[in-house]
Amino acid sequence: MRLFRSCRVWICAVLALAAVPCFAGEVAVLKNGFSIRHERRQVIGDVTRLFVNTDGSSFVDVRTEDIEHFEAAPEESAANPTVAPARLSTPERTGVSSGFPGRPQPNLNDVVNEASGRYRLDPDLVNSVIKAESAFNPRAVSPKGAQGLMQLMPGTASALGVPNSFDPQANVEGGAKYLRELLERYNFDLRKALAAYNAGPERVERFGGIPPYYETRTYVARVVKDFNKKKDAQEKAAAAKKAKAAKDAKARTAQASVNAAVQAKAGTPSE
Repeated sequence: MRLFRSCRVWICAVLALAAVPCFAGEVAVLKNGFSIRHERRQVIGDVTRLFVNTDGSSFVDVRTEDIEHFEAAPEESAANPTVAPARLSTPERTGVSSGFPGRPQPNLNDVVNEASGRYRLDPDLVNSVIKAESAFNPRAVSPKGAQGLMQLMPGTASALGVPNSFDPQANVEGGAKYLRELLERYNFDLRKALAAYNAGPERVERFGGIPPYYETRTYVARVVKDFNKKKDAQEKAAAAKKAKAAKDAKARTAQASVNAAVQAKAGTPSE
């Protein structure tokens, strides 16, 4: 595997989020042919954050310059509602009309969710690996020959039964399977599994952990940082939802007390 873009130093900073109006159930059509269905979006510097569920707890960051255009998502029937990405979910794939005649667009959410569900992985982790490996470019090729979204080397792809690494679904299927195998191999030590995904299992075992390679160490840090950012957002969304529910319950209790007092007063005979 090969890391394409240099990893930025992990700096704690306060980012000003520029909210962009977005129609519910919109689709971002990328220049590489992918489409990403989302509920809303925000521009953060040179990145557009696509929130793929209604509460904002799951999202995908894409470079704004990589987005071709936005379009309204096709309506879903009541019998086949859209399922937002969730831990271990396996929604049905849905087609998205293409802006390029004759070329169907795969939906990244569906591709990742299917593979993640099949191999019992968190879709956010798979998305973080794809972002670090290829920046969501299904035609990416590294100087060492790794190919596709999850940057499979030809030998690895062959061993995983992936006939065409440039097929997004086959690539993510193989990459997710390989990542699951590595997690099991290293007793679910995520850092070791990521290091093996990047540098190879033989190097992880030779050094007894993450190899002392700058590329591998920055790769592991980058994936973990992006994954943790998603989990933090989910925790904050859950906490906000819980706080709102508690506030609403308190308001209902207070209103019930007021109503009871009014009724009691109304029932008291005047002197």
